[in-house]
Amino acid sequence: MTEKATSREVVKGAQKMTSSEAFVETLVSNDVTDIFGIMGSAFMDAMDIFAPAGIRLVPVVHEQGAAHMADGYARASGRHGVVIGQNGPGISNCVTGIAAAYWAHSPVVIVTPEAGTNTIGLGGFQETNQLPMFQEFTKYQGHVTHPNRMAEYTARCFDRAMSENGPTQLNIPRDYFYGESITEIPEPRRVDRGAGGTRSLDDAVELLKTAKRPVIVSGGGVVMADGVEECKALAERLGAPVVNSYQHNDSFPASHPLWAGPLGYQGSKAGMKLISEADVVIALGTRLGPFGTLPQYGQAYWPTEAKIIQIDADHTKLGLVKKISVGITGDAKAVAIELSKRLEGTELASDATKAARAANIKAEKNAWEQELSEWTHEKDEYSLDVIEEAKGEEGNWLHPRQVLRELENAMPEDVMISTDIGNINSVAHSYLRFEKPRSFFAPMSFGNCGYALPTIIGAKAAAPHRPAVAYAGDGAWAMSMGEVLTAVRHDLPVTAVVFRNRQWGAEKKNQVEFYNRRFIAGELDNGESFAEMARSMGAEGIVVDKLENVGAALKEALNAQMTDGKTTVIEVMCTRELGDPFRRDALSTPVRHLEKYKDYV
Repeated sequence: MTEKATSREVVKGAQKMTSSEAFVETLVSNDVTDIFGIMGSAFMDAMDIFAPAGIRLVPVVHEQGAAHMADGYARASGRHGVVIGQNGPGISNCVTGIAAAYWAHSPVVIVTPEAGTNTIGLGGFQETNQLPMFQEFTKYQGHVTHPNRMAEYTARCFDRAMSENGPTQLNIPRDYFYGESITEIPEPRRVDRGAGGTRSLDDAVELLKTAKRPVIVSGGGVVMADGVEECKALAERLGAPVVNSYQHNDSFPASHPLWAGPLGYQGSKAGMKLISEADVVIALGTRLGPFGTLPQYGQAYWPTEAKIIQIDADHTKLGLVKKISVGITGDAKAVAIELSKRLEGTELASDATKAARAANIKAEKNAWEQELSEWTHEKDEYSLDVIEEAKGEEGNWLHPRQVLRELENAMPEDVMISTDIGNINSVAHSYLRFEKPRSFFAPMSFGNCGYALPTIIGAKAAAPHRPAVAYAGDGAWAMSMGEVLTAVRHDLPVTAVVFRNRQWGAEKKNQVEFYNRRFIAGELDNGESFAEMARSMGAEGIVVDKLENVGAALKEALNAQMTDGKTTVIEVMCTRELGDPFRRDALSTPVRHLEKYKDYV
């Protein structure tokens, strides 16, 4: 078939066009170049003209992976990620991925073709009510009510995804892709959020004038606003240490003297110690989610007496989780600029202690780095037992913390990393440091397995010039490893590190802590090699069972990715030791009253 010319120019003015043309032209107007999904008859008339419009449909293995790829694409690029599928099962497969994107505040647009209007309600093939599926996980749901309104609803879904910082759903009866009308393609609208209200800014400045130990929490809103440099300027004016909010390790450069590491599960003890001493906390672009402020390492570090200045683009998040003194509704970057401007030439109580606080920040970070370097394995009773058992097993098994340190040391500066959910992946938070934003992708509060690989594939599609790495445990990896085929088939090379500890580690740790090591459904022993499976799918596979080979394997894989366009799966053989449980607050010591269960305590 002869290759057709493509055009990224949007038609101007009102013109006669089909509904499919109106849909596709609105995509072009919103700079859509990539869509993730699986082809289907429900949208085939529009799909037929993707190519001449300059739009690539990336076929995936499973639609959940497509939704994750759209999430990764949006987070890496700052633009929309788009996912589409066949009505019914193709759309229902996307629910988990859209939920993850919702909690990551990603501007993902899910296009959901549905059964035709002439058969809805008859229980026909692949018919289901698709709007209720996503109502909890979308900022806006647009349902095309007439073919002539195709461009209007499509444009609104794209506009609202950006203005609301989250997924939107475009639901289209499949017969509405057909028909003709005189249509004008709407121009994209982007909201200018600004720096907040004058009174709230004044109140924040008054608090900062008297603050002696200010600390900044840099959140995902800083990344989304491209406001890292402005956060740096504010921190430097205040001499304030900066901690990353939970799973936003890329919201402040790790090489900066004021960086103190991430809060939340398996985060930085240095950051936790420093924020525990704060008298004023500036929560910049973060909702202060509850999971990211829970006690860690036996330390309740959140400063309950500190005054909190919270800045968020969504006013409904102000004071929702933590009691605040000042709430500012605004763009994180714009607010940081405005606060810095208002503090120029102003004498602050913190000015006199800048040098002493800088020395304290350095000392706390040095102490934590030394502890991390010496923390070669977990030291709880269970972990010590399984470490000893591993000595009698066939093969060589590595300590996860040592592996994570070696990986950290081998990472290039401009790397993008996604992590799955799980015990080792969470321990990795302490070892994941970044120099630039839009570099770290994690499943956030939804915490679903099978996230890391498809998400990093989407990020790679958005930023092919950057090295891309996924971390996954063997349980989570098996949920999405089929997307290796997507990476290979469509020249989206990535590197996956699979920590093979042969168990569902996060939940198994709960059985250690609360259920007297009664292990049910947690073991994942099998003889198959994930590296071999990768090779069978056309990727490279490397097995690592010696610590000195970890960094070399990563460098080899990244070279293959960036030079030869090769996807590689690195299978790291790990002991069964486990870090702290996710949430000690979420489980209680079991109580049994019936005689048959009396021993199960």
